[in-house]
Amino acid sequence: MRLLFAEDDRALCRAEKTILEHAGYAVDFVHNGEDALDYALGGNYDGIILDWMMPAPDGVEVLRRLRQKGIHTPCLLLTARDAVEDRVQGLDAGADDYLPKPFASAELLARIRAMLRRRADYTPDLLTFGDLTLDKQEMLLKKGERIVKLNNKAYQLMEMLMEQPGRVFEVNQIMERVWGWNSDSDMNVIWVTIFNLRKTLKELGTSVTVKATRGVGYSLEEGK
Repeated sequence: MRLLFAEDDRALCRAEKTILEHAGYAVDFVHNGEDALDYALGGNYDGIILDWMMPAPDGVEVLRRLRQKGIHTPCLLLTARDAVEDRVQGLDAGADDYLPKPFASAELLARIRAMLRRRADYTPDLLTFGDLTLDKQEMLLKKGERIVKLNNKAYQLMEMLMEQPGRVFEVNQIMERVWGWNSDSDMNVIWVTIFNLRKTLKELGTSVTVKATRGVGYSLEEGK
């Protein structure tokens, strides 16, 4: 799952980055409303988290503009403003949920999970393809009694492939989705991750494999 997190408190962003990535999310962080708009309009996100009080335009105005442009990505609004009329204003602007500051990271994660379940293309916590099951809560890849814990990037890639098996994803699509726009990594990280993922699939003894289509990209296929 790929998230956009717009928050001007950089210390909070650094803290949440570790927590969110450990939970299996790929996250792009921005620190003002203009960047939030640019990223949200140009990126393919599963969910958006907006701080109400970030530099202009504020989170509510960003949300209004996104909804006006037909962007229906689920959105969680963060704010220290807790008056009823403030919550109503945020929800009326198009927020799917509202989380008052300060908040516990465990509650943020729970709110994100709830927000993502409301997506029009919501997929369940267990993905299956062939003889494989991917547990999205625990980041576990399973074949029968055999279980492997995936690291963050391997999990992100496997989730992407298992949600649309057979679809060929271009390298640039994988880079954007799994590593994000802010990444300093080069394309070699994709090849290394795919190499290691193929080793994991071989260890599990599955007939499922990551197939390379020369000059195009990668897809998840089931062998015979």
